Amino acid sequence: QVQLVESGGGLVQPGGSLRLSCAASGSTFRVRAMAWYRQAPGKQRELVAYITGAGSTTYADSVKGRFTISRDTAKNTVYLQMNSLIPEDTAVYYCNTYPPSQLLWGQGTQVTVSS
Repeated sequence: QVQLVESGGGLVQPGGSLRLSCAASGSTFRVRAMAWYRQAPGKQRELVAYITGAGSTTYADSVKGRFTISRDTAKNTVYLQMNSLIPEDTAVYYCNTYPPSQLLWGQGTQVTVSS
């Protein structure tokens, strides 16, 4: 069964860093574009960043210069390195394909930025 499992969230102070991980099952993910999305309380889910099978990356303006998406094809894992976190980054973070598959939304991982 195809599955995506997110981890690495937590509580961090403003200016801090976190690294999220997304472990994917299934070899097809190695060639698919993968993305991180987030949903803050009371807001719609939004795209944070995506990475193609060839390694090209694209970021939302709100995280450009602070977040870095990467992938380890040997481990079938996608990462999101988040630096200089601000309270507005507080959300549940999800990984999925890009564009997203409705069948692959998982539980996500909570990121809370607060002092």
